Amino acid sequence: MNLAPAAAARPYRWIVLLLSWAAFTMTAVDRSTWGPASVSVGEHLGVSLAGLGVFATGYYIGYVISNACGGVLTDWIGGRVVLSSTLFAAGGFMILFGEATSVALGIAFQACIGVFAGCDYSAGVKLISQWFRPANRGFALGVFMTATSLGTVIANAVVPSLIEASGWRASYHVFGIASMVVAVLCFVFLRNGTETVTQPRRLPRLGPLLRNRDLVFLGLAGFGGLWGTYGFITWSNALMVKGSGISPVEAGGVVAVFAVVAVVAKPLIGIVTDRFCGGRRKMPAVFVLGSFVVTLLLFGTADSLTAYLWIAPFLGIAAYVYSPLMVALIPQLSGVPLAGSAAGVTNAFWQLGSTAVPVVVGVVFQSTHSFLAAFATLAAGPLLGMLLMLAVREPRPDYRDKAASSSHDRQMHSSAGLTSSITQGAGK
Repeated sequence: MNLAPAAAARPYRWIVLLLSWAAFTMTAVDRSTWGPASVSVGEHLGVSLAGLGVFATGYYIGYVISNACGGVLTDWIGGRVVLSSTLFAAGGFMILFGEATSVALGIAFQACIGVFAGCDYSAGVKLISQWFRPANRGFALGVFMTATSLGTVIANAVVPSLIEASGWRASYHVFGIASMVVAVLCFVFLRNGTETVTQPRRLPRLGPLLRNRDLVFLGLAGFGGLWGTYGFITWSNALMVKGSGISPVEAGGVVAVFAVVAVVAKPLIGIVTDRFCGGRRKMPAVFVLGSFVVTLLLFGTADSLTAYLWIAPFLGIAAYVYSPLMVALIPQLSGVPLAGSAAGVTNAFWQLGSTAVPVVVGVVFQSTHSFLAAFATLAAGPLLGMLLMLAVREPRPDYRDKAASSSHDRQMHSSAGLTSSITQGAGK
């Protein structure tokens, strides 16, 4: 089937978005499974409440390493191979964690899950940046970033019931197999953008990225944001169960409400900033991070299921919608050719917050037995992120977007044969 370049490119970009989003969703589910499963795993393996944070930290250490390396691999060999192969391996280690019989083995498997789960983010950002014009990139990346919140929704809606019916091991087996299936679909149907195909493969030069002060500040600001977001995801279930005496199923419901609102809010924030803010992301991100601080402190003062359910939607919006705003800034600051590496390097900074916060919050709660003290510790992260975001110098989106859109048009119109074969390959 022979299609004109523009006609072939426009429909296929939605396949790229769908598959990138599906892969990112599965690794988000894999990561979020630990929250509702942690108490059961700890009881089975004989781990104290404070010790549960070490499992999450093991995961995030691997995740940080793979983010730093995965972006470089994506710019070098393309998003398709990186996305599909690493997701398949992450699913395999999910299954192995479900068979763990000791604390040391469990931590090692969690670290391996993190090592392979961290590459799909930078690969997805690269693929979307290649296939979507800057004028539509806020919406596309907003949809892509719903994966993190949807993963939390799925895990908290499914895992408690799976544990009651079949034990905690079943949840890791089920989601591990699902991850491997999605990986195979990505390998079969995904195609790299024309830039990766038409240019020779070379290791990207990271010097310009490391000297880019705005990317550095963006990375540090994301550290603070993810400190709050993934600290909440990791600890909220256990803190509500131990601190307020509600059931694990009720706690899972609260976290599911927290996350489900972000599934709608993330694309909406992309549309709003694309159409009504002139493509600017910095000040909306500052406002959202400030709201995150307030809602975390409000949640920390609550002491009943009803209060948690009232605050959870507002906390969920604040805890998630800053991320698509920050991600949309990355290709603006780095340029599309280095978007994978920039996404990986900045997210490595971001995930350092996820790495440190589980242990810190565990120690704070263990020593103080204070629900509010634990959530004040979480709120310190987005407060730092808000202050650092003010130091980011946002480029003028009108000039950059026009130039990038023209480049994108030339790229698509110069590759008729390639886009035609892509469309045919996607339909096989």
